[in-house]
Amino acid sequence: MAWPDLVSYVFGGGFLANAIPHLVSGMMGRAFQSPFAKPPGRGLSSSTVNVLWGSGNIVIGYLLICRVGDFRLRSTGDALACGAGALLIAVFSARHFGRLHGGDRPAPR
Repeated sequence: MAWPDLVSYVFGGGFLANAIPHLVSGMMGRAFQSPFAKPPGRGLSSSTVNVLWGSGNIVIGYLLICRVGDFRLRSTGDALACGAGALLIAVFSARHFGRLHGGDRPAPR
């Protein structure tokens, strides 16, 4: 297990996890933040842009995981690297977009 492969799996997991909110929002017909919005990452992009961006994330994630090295889902190291990438982008997104949507505050009691 070479470390460049593991780095690729971390990024691949991040891209796959990032595809989820874009595809779901786009398929629901809802605008959502994307790098193509104005301002980038804060403004809203159309549902079509989000479906295309989410699909692009899946392609990049696939290439990084399935075409680099020999990814084995039953290999703990490979799976942990991919999962770590997904977790990192999920926590980053929750904190970043939570500030925009009020999700970073505790729920009222």
